[in-house]
Amino acid sequence: MDLNPNILKSILLKSVFFFFIAFQIQAQELLPFVENYNKSDYQGDNQIWNVAQGKDKAMYFANNHYLLRYDGVVWEKYSLPNKTIIRSILIEGDRIYSGSYKEFGYWYRKNGKMHYVSITKKLRLFDEKDNEEIWKIFRFKGSLYFQSFNDVFIYNGKHIQKIKFPFLISYCFVVDNHVYAASVDKGLFRMDGSKISNPKGWDILKNTVVHAIEKYKNQTYIFTQKKGIFIVEKNGLRPWENPLNETLKSNGINVAKFIKNNKLVVGTGNKGVFIYDFNTNTYKNIDRNNVLMNNSVLSIGFDKEEDLWLGLDNGIAHVEVNSPISFFYDNSGILGSVYSVATIDKGYLIASNHGIFEFDSGNFKMMPGTQGQGWNITKIGEKYVIGHNDGTFCYENGVLTKTNNVSGGWNLSKSMINETYFQSTYSGVLVYNDDSNLKQSIKINDLTKPIKYVAQNKKNEIWAADNYRGLYRVLFDDNFKTKKVENITQQSKITNDFGVKVFEFRNEILFLINNVWYTFNSISNKLEENELFNTNFKNITDVVAIDKDHFIVLQDGILYHIYSHDNKFVWNMIQEKYYKGKLINENLRIFRSHNHYLMNLDDGFISLQLGYENEQNKGVKVEAYNEGELLPNDGKIKHNTELRVNVISGIYGASKPNLFYQINKGKNYIPISNGSVVLNNLSSGSHSVVIFKNDGANYDKVSSFDFRVAQPWYFSFWMIFLYFSVIGAVLFFYYKWNKLRYTQKLKLQAEELKHQREILEMELKKENELNVQEYEKHILELELQSKSSEVAGKSLSIAKQSEMIENIQNILNSEKDFNKLKSEIKKAIKINEVNKHEWEIFETNLNQIHNEFIINLSKKYPHLTPKDIKLCVYLKMNLSSKEIAPMMNISFRGVELHRYRLRKKLNLTQDDNLSKFLLSL
Repeated sequence: MDLNPNILKSILLKSVFFFFIAFQIQAQELLPFVENYNKSDYQGDNQIWNVAQGKDKAMYFANNHYLLRYDGVVWEKYSLPNKTIIRSILIEGDRIYSGSYKEFGYWYRKNGKMHYVSITKKLRLFDEKDNEEIWKIFRFKGSLYFQSFNDVFIYNGKHIQKIKFPFLISYCFVVDNHVYAASVDKGLFRMDGSKISNPKGWDILKNTVVHAIEKYKNQTYIFTQKKGIFIVEKNGLRPWENPLNETLKSNGINVAKFIKNNKLVVGTGNKGVFIYDFNTNTYKNIDRNNVLMNNSVLSIGFDKEEDLWLGLDNGIAHVEVNSPISFFYDNSGILGSVYSVATIDKGYLIASNHGIFEFDSGNFKMMPGTQGQGWNITKIGEKYVIGHNDGTFCYENGVLTKTNNVSGGWNLSKSMINETYFQSTYSGVLVYNDDSNLKQSIKINDLTKPIKYVAQNKKNEIWAADNYRGLYRVLFDDNFKTKKVENITQQSKITNDFGVKVFEFRNEILFLINNVWYTFNSISNKLEENELFNTNFKNITDVVAIDKDHFIVLQDGILYHIYSHDNKFVWNMIQEKYYKGKLINENLRIFRSHNHYLMNLDDGFISLQLGYENEQNKGVKVEAYNEGELLPNDGKIKHNTELRVNVISGIYGASKPNLFYQINKGKNYIPISNGSVVLNNLSSGSHSVVIFKNDGANYDKVSSFDFRVAQPWYFSFWMIFLYFSVIGAVLFFYYKWNKLRYTQKLKLQAEELKHQREILEMELKKENELNVQEYEKHILELELQSKSSEVAGKSLSIAKQSEMIENIQNILNSEKDFNKLKSEIKKAIKINEVNKHEWEIFETNLNQIHNEFIINLSKKYPHLTPKDIKLCVYLKMNLSSKEIAPMMNISFRGVELHRYRLRKKLNLTQDDNLSKFLLSL
């Protein structure tokens, strides 16, 4: 039966169309990395109407009632003074022009905040009856154009010209030095000053909305909302002859841009964004089915890295279209955690914890009999050897066969010296001598342990690392019969030998044990530290080889791609955001595919260019904020307040630097998380924060910030002044109080002294009176003694004289003879003389009576003789010289002379009375 040519043509076109669709679906498996920001991130509204990057490298967004700013660290939002919706922005230099409801002007940044200046303030530009909103801002021939649905306002910096359209317009576009205005229903018009005209042959654009006009390779593309894409020709327009155009028609074009590397980006109303590659004639669709959080794209912007920023109906997306990293996402959950992946002719072969999957033409297919844990995929020639929990499988030409039932094929490694392969399993090591017949294997005896890694670089010897702890050296003969098994970590006295990693590098086997690199010394039969790797690779927790010159290391949670050249290593950081929380610990695997390598993740895998070099940006800017205010370098903050140091690189994609900081020249490099350093509880004085870029091997200083912390408020000048004032007042009052107390004390003391004095005086007076009385008594006693002695002496003398007179009288009366009378009188006188004994008794009594006087006189005048003292006693008794003469047995003249000499010895003058002087002693 003959087919109608038209039917045949239709069938052919449909076949071609579906071929392209199938090809494109296959090509969209790997997607660029997407960072989504929702309202909770930027604290704004729905609908992002415009996106642009500023001169300061920050991204700016028109977000309904807010102007959003994002510098990679902090989101800021600002509203207009009249609180109206911001529909459009245009950035020129330091100014961010914005258009809103009956208002347009510009923003500028000062002291860490955005400030708005109105251009239309106090100008009557808008009709009261029209609800004018500025939907687009662009520059043309030196003037700024602010476009609403009804008018265009042309601002030359001083004056504003208003052009009113006779119809509603959607957007204006500048193409080939012309301005085009798109009517809502009357087609596209070209402006010539204030005149407009409809280009010939463009009538197809009537009754549709034009959302973009773009130039690409000297061709003009017109993007309509419902009719797809048209290309401008001399005589009119022609549809873009690409199957993707039909998809775009059905999903509604909202915005479109051509980007570098011959790519077209189209944002749709209900299918996310399409990225078409003219080099391969393939496209990728990013929507809610994979990684985009909203399917309605309202605006497209670019950053300095030429990556995309999508303004969504609800949220913002950063799409790294120019990143060397692509991602395979499994949002269906069919795969589970991916443990190994390999490329095949029609897609990918994937080993996961759910089984072995073949991915072909956008569909997953689980290979029969493989449900369960898949561990590893190794390509040998055209065959893929797959280690599985239930045994080992071989995949070749789309057919999967089981080669053995040994459980847990963790890894398969090739010998460095021949074509032998060794497989580590749950129960030991299997040897494959013939890779063409993988069903034939030999089991190493005497090593029935769960072995994770196996390597060989010498004949009849292998190295096997236990899955848990220990490293074994196995020696065998040519038939793989075990001769000896040595626990090398025990022999080397390495106590912490858990999780040993075996790494093959340039025909040498290295062992990573507890972050230390070892090699085996065959002479000492022990492990010894490897200087080259321990110097270059510190704090490494995992290492995976790509090929002989490339490998991956995991250092402090960051992956680095290492390129080795001689003994020098080039580090390329793989940013943590690409795999944070998605790495499968202890099971990181790499599969090389041409100039890319694939790395497994929890929910898919990464494809990274092998030759990619992450030249981290060094242009880092530091902004410090204290209590919401921007702090200049070397500025001062209050004590006990928080300082937030934002470290802004201005890079949002793959070349964003890995940053660390040191505080006050400390020894530790502290990672900067989320782009900011928050400092609290700082001591008073000067501080410095130094920012470093780290490539894994070196720390390079990129910026610094110095600041000072004020003394606490209680140590401020006024507080110190207050302290001194208070202390002064306290001291003053203390002084006054003490003075008062002292005065009172003195007064009391004076009164007490006065009282004591009075008492003392009374006591003294009484005592004196007693003393006087005693003295007078003593004087009286002395006088009485003196008188007594005087009376005694005189009595004795009178008695003797009376007796002598009486005797003489008797003699005179009885005797007549003169001579005899004379003789009797002499005899009577002699008889009446005091005898010596009586006189001595008298003197002794006299000395006892005047003993105190004699002692005082002797002490005062030690040169006096006993005779002088005797005279003094007689004189003190108030005896006359005549009375003293017989008592001293000297003459009256002798007594007077003796008195004269005594006065000399007592240093008395002629006027001094000797008797009174002696009485005073």
